[in-house]
Amino acid sequence: MKSVVLAGGFGTRLRPLTCNLPKPMVPMANRPMMGHIIDLLVKHNIKDVLTMLYFQPEEIQNHFQDGKKFGVKMKYLIPPADLGTAGCVKFAEEDLNDTFIIMSGDVLTDFNLTQAIAFHKEKEALATMVLTRVTNPLSYGVVIVNEEGKITRFLEKPSWGEVFSDTINTGIYILDAKVLEEIPSKQTFDFSKDLFPKLLEKKKALYGYIAEGFWKDVGDLREYRLAHRDILDRRVNINFSGKKKVFKNNDQESIVWIDDSAKIEEGVEFIGNSIIGKNAHIEQGCKIENSCIGENCVIGSASQISGSVLWKGSKTGRETMIREAVIGEKTYIGDLALIQVGSIIADECTIGREAKIRSNVKIWPHKSLEDGAILATSLIWGEKWSRNLFGPYAISGLGNIEITPEFAAKVGAAYGAYLGKNAYVITSRDTHKASRMIKRALISGLLSAGVRVGDIRTAPLPIVRYEMGKEGESGGVHIRQSPFDHRLLDIKILDKSGGDISFQQEKAIEQLFLREDFKRASIEESGELVTPQRSEEYYRAGFLKSIQKKVIEQAQFKVVIDYAFSSASTAFPAILGQLGIEVVALNAYHNPQKITKTEREFQHSLEQLSNIVTTLKADIGFLIDNGAEKVFIINENGKVVSDAQALVAVCALALKCYDSGSIAAPLHQSSVIEKLAAKSKLKVVRTPIMPRRIISASQSKGMKFVGDGIGGFIFPEFQCAFDAMYTIAKIMEMLGIQNTRIGNLIKEIPYDFEVLHKKIPCPWDKKGQAMRLAYEAAKDKNSELTEGVKIHFKDGWVLMTPDPDEAYFHLWAEADQPKKAKELLKEYSEKIARWID
Repeated sequence: MKSVVLAGGFGTRLRPLTCNLPKPMVPMANRPMMGHIIDLLVKHNIKDVLTMLYFQPEEIQNHFQDGKKFGVKMKYLIPPADLGTAGCVKFAEEDLNDTFIIMSGDVLTDFNLTQAIAFHKEKEALATMVLTRVTNPLSYGVVIVNEEGKITRFLEKPSWGEVFSDTINTGIYILDAKVLEEIPSKQTFDFSKDLFPKLLEKKKALYGYIAEGFWKDVGDLREYRLAHRDILDRRVNINFSGKKKVFKNNDQESIVWIDDSAKIEEGVEFIGNSIIGKNAHIEQGCKIENSCIGENCVIGSASQISGSVLWKGSKTGRETMIREAVIGEKTYIGDLALIQVGSIIADECTIGREAKIRSNVKIWPHKSLEDGAILATSLIWGEKWSRNLFGPYAISGLGNIEITPEFAAKVGAAYGAYLGKNAYVITSRDTHKASRMIKRALISGLLSAGVRVGDIRTAPLPIVRYEMGKEGESGGVHIRQSPFDHRLLDIKILDKSGGDISFQQEKAIEQLFLREDFKRASIEESGELVTPQRSEEYYRAGFLKSIQKKVIEQAQFKVVIDYAFSSASTAFPAILGQLGIEVVALNAYHNPQKITKTEREFQHSLEQLSNIVTTLKADIGFLIDNGAEKVFIINENGKVVSDAQALVAVCALALKCYDSGSIAAPLHQSSVIEKLAAKSKLKVVRTPIMPRRIISASQSKGMKFVGDGIGGFIFPEFQCAFDAMYTIAKIMEMLGIQNTRIGNLIKEIPYDFEVLHKKIPCPWDKKGQAMRLAYEAAKDKNSELTEGVKIHFKDGWVLMTPDPDEAYFHLWAEADQPKKAKELLKEYSEKIARWID
């Protein structure tokens, strides 16, 4: 039988322990959690394992490799998106042609899988859920089975008022391959939320096997620590290294599993049960009680460790006291330090001499605490926060978890201190209520620094950018829900000209934020809050002044615009009305629940727009993103214009409509642009891929047009920023000048083009090495180093860049012939893999 192990979880509830590794790799009794699942499968003669990965897949692949070392044959699959539990199994359909078992890679259990499989076969079930009984079922799917074991009722994560059983779904399923027919392809679909209710409704053979034995969902930090106590007390039958030794202390017997390579000095006292890992060193006079000490740990003399878990490579000074805490990998606890109950200290932290960590404090990776410091609140900045407060797009983080009102007020105070008293700052937001909450908190911080604040309230970002500088503004702040992930909030800080602030400005604000020594205003000097009245008026006047109104009127366009519930719907219709365009508007109202679109929802919106353009025989269709910065196009035939096609098409228009100057596009976009420009007087400039650098290029002298290849277009004649509203008008103006439509224009481009792209897993600590070797490989070739390494060949090119936010390398390739492009992609994929190794 084959097993599918689901190992793609983010482990959010185990943060900060999972900042640097996926949840299945979190150590449990000094071995990865998933290692115990593999042991269980082998024990029941299930040795063909298909592992579904998603978050930080390289950590799991590097550890288990082909599985031979662990007694299994291991294969890995990485779905292209988060498809849900059932959706990712559907993705593996080609490998599943018989009965198989689903296991989670992040639970602790010793269930008898052989008996569960026998039950499934005996009942001739289509699907069997392995069940267990718990005292608190609120966090699980609650199940009722009849006398035959058939499931009659199922409810996922009920309230106490809805609880009808203490029998719960463990996330272990035995499935017939036919069940995959009930799962749709390439869309998010879960077992518990979607598939099982569907099978129940259709009265399919859905059974539940109530298993005997131990099972625990290690769902949060407390359960993680308590799970170790279950292991030490032998409530669960799992394997771990070390020889069993019995110590007697005042007629109390303690059992300790000690690895042969560990060193235990004289005078060490053991209380209860413990595990001591490989090469661990317990110095004299220590007291170890019900704890798990990882490999290569050093416990300083006379220290007391009680009910705690120490990951590998951690060290303590002398006379430290750690009570019911978890200490991450390679963390150092100084002499005489006190770590109190429930505290979690993540990887590679340094806790100073005589420091005190109060109960339930969490410290994210790579933090330092000074000697004698007392920490009573969590330090919640993980690795990326300790490197940079600002990401590639903005200050981004999980709403109300990382981006909290307290955090926003601190950012506002730091930004206000940077600008100085009496500075004037514009603030705005999207329509989401969380954005309003964070904006108000940030305004409080600005006011506390003596800054005057003009709050535009809800407004599209292009209007906010255009407002800057009109009334002496020193800067601006826009709060929005991330367009990429509904869980995230962005804080975008603008300079006095409306652009994103520079790297230098970011660093200055970041230093103030981290040092926390910024000045506050006195109570009499607190800032004033006002409401600007003319921002839309400024924007509309500048817009109509920049565009050729008569050209658009004469072209008599019929246009369909999907506003996607954005705030552009309040400002843009008035402008379109003055341009003489016949407009059919869709979703032209605010809906805070529709700010972020999944890929599936986005594609559905494009399909819907396409159908309407076709039905109405419109000349063009536009889909505006919620921030009114990006725009996506449907041609006059109702066909979706791809992002790459849109960039090349608008470049072609600009090359025909402007007599001189430059246009710009990122390095990874098609070289067809240069071929088209060869017949014009304009120059093509290649920019780095980062949005900030693309926007910066628009400020260059003589720049007429800049595009990013993902729906962003800039026309510096109006403003040096992405602006979907102006882009729509400008595209229609240029189409009117050329007396054509976008579909015809694309047909007239005499070149076929496609840029291939691949993401290659690359650990963070290998990125520098891979880049160095890429540079060396490019030395004797026609190359450029604007961003990453781009190598030009006679008939194509490749571009290699490390991802700024994830453990990946990006590789792009293009050639005159598709076959050559594929060969380049394959060749350099293999090279990057070798460079990483």
